[in-house]
Amino acid sequence: MNKTGVIFHPIISSIQKMALYETKSKYYLVGSNNTQTRFRVLKIDRMEAKELEIYDDKVEYTQEEIHNLICMIDSGNRRATGGGFSKVISAFGIVGFIKFLEGYYIILITKRCKVAVIGHHAIYKIEDTTMVYIPHESVRLLHPDETRYAKMFQNIDLRSNFYYSYSYDLTHTLQHNLTNPKRFEPNLNPEVKDDDIDSISNDLCTSVVLSNSDAMDTQHFGIRTQPHKKFVWNIHLLSDSVRAELHPDWIIYITHGFIGQSNINIFGRSIYVTLIARRSSRYAGTRFLKRGANFQGDVANEVETEQMVHDSGVSSFSQSHFTSFVQMRGSIPGHWKQEMSKMMAKPAITIDFYDPFAETAGLHFNELLKRYGAPIIILNLVKQRERKKQEGLLSDELSSAVKYLNQFLPVEHQIIYKTFDMARKNKGTANVMDHLAGIARNSVMRVGIFHNKPQYYSQKTATVVGQYKNHFGSLQTGIVRTNCVDCLDRTNTAQFAIGKCVLGFQLCALGILDTPNLEFDTDCVRMLESLYEDHGDTLALQYGGSQLVHRIKTYRKTAPWTSQGNDIMQTLSRYYSNTFSDAEKQNAINLFLGLFIPEEEKPQIWDYTNDYYFHHKPIIFSLKSMTQWWDNGVLKCLPYAFNDLTKACSELIQVHSRDVEMIDSYLDYYRPYELGVLDDLFSLKISNSIRDFMPSFTTSYSPFALRVRPVRRREEGSTKGAAMKNPSVTGQSSSCSTASSTSSSSENESSDDEDGSYAKVAEGTSSKGSIPEPFTFKRMFPTMKQVYGTELQRPSPEDILTYKKYVLIGKKASGSAKSIFTSPCGEMKTVGDIPRDTCFKVTPPIVSQGSIQVYKKYISVGEKGGVRPRASDMEIYRKYASFK
Repeated sequence: MNKTGVIFHPIISSIQKMALYETKSKYYLVGSNNTQTRFRVLKIDRMEAKELEIYDDKVEYTQEEIHNLICMIDSGNRRATGGGFSKVISAFGIVGFIKFLEGYYIILITKRCKVAVIGHHAIYKIEDTTMVYIPHESVRLLHPDETRYAKMFQNIDLRSNFYYSYSYDLTHTLQHNLTNPKRFEPNLNPEVKDDDIDSISNDLCTSVVLSNSDAMDTQHFGIRTQPHKKFVWNIHLLSDSVRAELHPDWIIYITHGFIGQSNINIFGRSIYVTLIARRSSRYAGTRFLKRGANFQGDVANEVETEQMVHDSGVSSFSQSHFTSFVQMRGSIPGHWKQEMSKMMAKPAITIDFYDPFAETAGLHFNELLKRYGAPIIILNLVKQRERKKQEGLLSDELSSAVKYLNQFLPVEHQIIYKTFDMARKNKGTANVMDHLAGIARNSVMRVGIFHNKPQYYSQKTATVVGQYKNHFGSLQTGIVRTNCVDCLDRTNTAQFAIGKCVLGFQLCALGILDTPNLEFDTDCVRMLESLYEDHGDTLALQYGGSQLVHRIKTYRKTAPWTSQGNDIMQTLSRYYSNTFSDAEKQNAINLFLGLFIPEEEKPQIWDYTNDYYFHHKPIIFSLKSMTQWWDNGVLKCLPYAFNDLTKACSELIQVHSRDVEMIDSYLDYYRPYELGVLDDLFSLKISNSIRDFMPSFTTSYSPFALRVRPVRRREEGSTKGAAMKNPSVTGQSSSCSTASSTSSSSENESSDDEDGSYAKVAEGTSSKGSIPEPFTFKRMFPTMKQVYGTELQRPSPEDILTYKKYVLIGKKASGSAKSIFTSPCGEMKTVGDIPRDTCFKVTPPIVSQGSIQVYKKYISVGEKGGVRPRASDMEIYRKYASFK
């Protein structure tokens, strides 16, 4: 809620359940929106997929009415065509439409699973899809290459880590989603000029309140915003012509990357840690075929990773405590490559052409300033010392580009460039993780974190980071950009180090910890490490063709010797994928993203030797300034993000209900008009929780307690994390969940934990050469003295006598207390006006003038000494003395 008294909530943007019905001439999609009991009917002409019509646009139906509607369509088609009305398939959403060389196909989501929740907003992973050919067989024009294109398109396995949500915008960060819109633009084609930045304010909110101030104090409005197209992977399947004809309720925007959610159970209080990785759909591809950046500033393997921590005890999106931190990875913004023509594991790095004015890097960093604000902190992890300069060429390019661009920025908003040679430090005796922890802390202190609530009244200053605002909370201003050569192994370890540092500040912001320091050997950090390794394995499979080779344990130097064999296998798998299958993967990605559109009598995609001109659009000559490399208005918004300060909404409706959410969770889980499976009611399976990382027998249930030895791995004998299987973008079989994060060393680390010897080690006893103690009742159920250090005892006679006196005084005072504290009617009245203090605000007590005068006299006695008593006081003292 902002200061104008307006609360904005997202509008449900998609129909959650639909069915495809078939006739001889048309397809009918009958959709239902469970949270609003609204049904929509979409007619698709089988002759031309672009002719889409929507019937009963604003009509809301009940279940009985939609059944009658289907029967009416059925009977009408029978009279007109003599055919039937048959159901083809049930689906959960429309991915889009695609056309190759014959006719259009419609892609439908037929199976899904819930992988995370953010408040009441559910995030789903696509489990299965289907393609339905729209034109009728009687009008189908056969083409010999149609089947090959269809198989190539289906190589993009939509079951491999594609996500969507009906009510939450996955393409934007939590900070952007919780930012109130500043203007209303139905067409959403903003051209913000430099002079308009000073006048940008909450005009939309102010006008709404002024026009409705007589109706109620607080207005609830639902808004629909447009997604960030960079992270939408089906934007080509939902082309402009299709989106113009389709109602937004039919459209689902899918993202590609990784989403994992874990539960930190702190003595019964569930704190959810959610990791959301969004892969960019621009300049997307495989490892050696996509390096550097294109002329538009889009870099290869660009991934935005958001670490979100929130209190799940309150499901409301507007009332719960949310914290988040955003970091990103991406290739070095320049024009360089590694040729795969020779059979070698590490091809030589070559610079295509040099960019003396850093135009490509300027376009890239301009977009970062617009999305995240300032400062931009670059953490470069490539090698700095080499016998033959290879990775050093990239460092020189990036360093010179940053130096050139910083000349024209104000000092307080300049790009911060840091280098750290992880490979060299890891070969020596230096502690890599300690160095990364120092870099991470300095970076987080500069950019801050996002928190949607004000800081606690008693919160320590050292635990507060970010641009704090009194009425809102803290904002993250800036971004930490991490890169190595591939942006895979070293980058993932550095991002984990940053995430570990951020987690401490997030838990402090939620009031759980007093200090942001987290030790490695705790269950909480092990869980975060597992989450980041799943995150790294998934992104490595999507970009490099194999899981991580060098893991976090490698740089902590805690990996067992048996992990070397696994590293060799992953290296060979990555080499094979890069050499033999990346070209076919790249063609499938280019076809899916619409970078290549098949046309008759033109060369087909397999006829091209490379896809250079698909990703590098022709440069249009323009007299662009070489000094002002940022867009108009960006500089005036710093350190805040330009996109947040100019946020617009495309649809605005007033919510008549005072409910804080526009989502009906009951109908989302329980469907009273349908038959369902019991397991579907518990569809959310959190990948892991803190209990999976705790030892089987322990007396310390705190997730922040130090553990002496590694604990049993969560993959052994566990079915959790199954929602993240097969993360390869092109359908390559993999086992990210069952063999990722800790798969390389799980078998060797857990051999001693299963026999229950961890309990003895945690208590400080040695397990070498000792016989395990037998499992007894006392060992499984320890006493209160052993667990809490105290136990219940019978009270002493003195305590019982004191309590009896207390009860007796209460009985004798009940009569007078009733006359003082109750009214004649028997209703309780407050004796004094006690202020309701909270952890956010403390109201000071009101001191009367008489009390102030007494205090002043007390102070004057200390300063000037005692005063002669009055005659009346002396007379009272004489009477007292004579009485004694």
